Amino acid sequence: MSDTEMPSGWEKRVSRSTGMTYYLNVYTKESQWDVPAEAAKPAAGTGSGGPDRVQCSHLLVKHAGSRRPASWRQDNITINKDEAFDQLKEYRAEITSGQSSFAELAARVSDCSSAKRGGDLGLFGRGAMQKPFEDAAFALKVGELSKVVDTDSGVHIILRTA
Repeated sequence: MSDTEMPSGWEKRVSRSTGMTYYLNVYTKESQWDVPAEAAKPAAGTGSGGPDRVQCSHLLVKHAGSRRPASWRQDNITINKDEAFDQLKEYRAEITSGQSSFAELAARVSDCSSAKRGGDLGLFGRGAMQKPFEDAAFALKVGELSKVVDTDSGVHIILRTA
């Protein structure tokens, strides 16, 4: 089986210590040396039948009513929620039109410290994020971009990456 025919839910990785190739189930984070023959399945007991962890990037626009109206970009954020929402809708349009990539735009304008990683939040499970963010992230398919999501931190767009 070629790399392009890898069953869904698996990633091919290389061990840093041995240099050997192994395969990672993106849902359970279990690894194996043998090439997987079938699609990975989510861990048992996740309830919804979906993954127990997802990986997402996000772009955050804070506003004066945010839990902490300051960021690495600005010490005192004074825009209101409607203005933040409008900015985010413009950023979403810029991404969907192909004018900017999600990562480059997040690196430039996101009010989250994840901006230095292009908005990448890494893997997280249920209960790790604010509920509206979690619900939106887990509802997305890999590669899908959310609509605007409102949390206590501000407003976000989320890109599910794994």
